Amino acid sequence: MPVIRTCVFALCAAAAAASWAADLRTPESFASTSDPAQRSRELFLEAGKVIQHPRCLNCHPNGDRPTQGMDLHPHLPLVVRGKDDKGAAGMRCTACHQAANVEPGGFPGNPLWHLAPGSMAWQGKTLAQICVQIKDKRRNGGKSLPAIQEHMASDGLVGWAWAPGGTREPAPGTQEQLGALIKAWIDTGAFCPAS
Repeated sequence: MPVIRTCVFALCAAAAAASWAADLRTPESFASTSDPAQRSRELFLEAGKVIQHPRCLNCHPNGDRPTQGMDLHPHLPLVVRGKDDKGAAGMRCTACHQAANVEPGGFPGNPLWHLAPGSMAWQGKTLAQICVQIKDKRRNGGKSLPAIQEHMASDGLVGWAWAPGGTREPAPGTQEQLGALIKAWIDTGAFCPAS
């Protein structure tokens, strides 16, 4: 009986993992929207399914303390951002977050583990506010729109959101799908959704 339960669980887990790729619409699915500005807004709303997912929001906190989990509860143990977004002296992010996920302890990992800059806090903001923020070079680290697209489409730390390990829920779709949505959003004028 345990073998059957294990197999059923494995099949369900595989089906759930396969379904994530279908959770984001493709840029082509917005072709019926003839107004490019409206299509652009719709594309960003679709990308917002990832941007506002807890996998992203936990690393884009509004404040100096990261959050964790699907409910965005304060990080335990108590840690803070630090001057360089990599933790305070003596309690650096990489003290616990290694180069890869550590499954026995449940610690997520990536070689570049750190918080997004405070100027890129997304928690508590609408998708329209986040859109304006992403486009603002004074807040986004001086990045152009193509650099923002590259960051979302290829950055390894961003990519962790789709391979979080353990029982953590991955972000919707795939990183490649997010990158395609952001590129299409830029190509249609990078319009932000209304409030």
